[in-house]
Amino acid sequence: MPLSRHDDALVPRGVRVAAAWSWRLLVIAVAVGAGLWLLAQVRLVVVPLAVALLLSALLEPAVARLREAGLPRSLAAAIVMIGGLAALVGTLTAVVQAFVDGFPELYRSVQEGIARIESWLRTGPFGLSRNQLNQALESARNWLDENRESITGGAVSTATETATTVGHVLAGLFLVLFTTFFFMRDGRVIWGFVSRMFPRSAQGSVYGAGNAAWRTLTSYVRATVLVAFIDGVGIGLAALILGLPLWFPIAALVFLASFIPIVGATISGLVAVLVALVTQGPFTALLMLIAVVVVQQVEGHLLQPLLLGRAVALHPIAVIIAIAVGVVAAGIVGALIAVPVVAVLNTAVRYLSGERQAGFAGPPGTAVRPYPADE
Repeated sequence: MPLSRHDDALVPRGVRVAAAWSWRLLVIAVAVGAGLWLLAQVRLVVVPLAVALLLSALLEPAVARLREAGLPRSLAAAIVMIGGLAALVGTLTAVVQAFVDGFPELYRSVQEGIARIESWLRTGPFGLSRNQLNQALESARNWLDENRESITGGAVSTATETATTVGHVLAGLFLVLFTTFFFMRDGRVIWGFVSRMFPRSAQGSVYGAGNAAWRTLTSYVRATVLVAFIDGVGIGLAALILGLPLWFPIAALVFLASFIPIVGATISGLVAVLVALVTQGPFTALLMLIAVVVVQQVEGHLLQPLLLGRAVALHPIAVIIAIAVGVVAAGIVGALIAVPVVAVLNTAVRYLSGERQAGFAGPPGTAVRPYPADE
């Protein structure tokens, strides 16, 4: 039977508070889990929409400038979309061409590097004989033979899913292009329509929170592109000075990986160190490692606080946790969108909780209360 008021008073206050917090946190956890499960079921739609939002945040300022110059919004969005696609295709073409041109030299350097490593294993501190090296290679060969069925079975199963995967990729690419165009063309109109789905008393708050979150997302994307560009140029220039093959693809890899804050440029920089090791030896690899560390120090102590710190306003621990959760939930794509999602939610929550003072205009036809906004 339920406790009476008198019996409830016998329960220590700390226990009552802990119980109240517990069931509320349990309800929140169930709601969050249900939301993540729902998103996972429609991830083929959610991921392209998230990518389209990031692209729109990057390209929308160019659309705004063209509209200020007097161009219709459809034409402005189309020009920016075509220009962005042309820049992307041109960059990818240059990277692929550089890789094709540098691959023969890389292959030769790798062969020489393997020979140097084999020589070091025989003459270095390990003192391995040729027979011991041959036995190690034979053991590796035997392991491959024993596990060939599982390896080839996975390849066959992957091949059977290739058609479906290609279809999903093409559909996602089309959805990204389609939604990016209309986000740039009618983004504010779309958000005004969405905000009107809420109760009238909340429409102004929702619209303002969305505007504040969009400003944060735009600032984040701009800052991330600038930081990624500096990382790519710094590490790529070091690779060029050290005479590494494929220095341009290395710079492009660092640029793309830097969109994952903190860890992206570090991991891609280690690829440059590995290339230096197998192509030119330990000394050049050490110099490449020093260059990567210097670039990372400049990013971590100057660029991140100055650019991303103001744009995101998140503690590094929150960034790391967000990236980890994103990787577990959605792999590389999750790592890419985790930080901007957390930053946007942080801005919206802070806006709605009344931590800032300013104002955005609400959607036409709604009564908008005063509200805080992004600084």
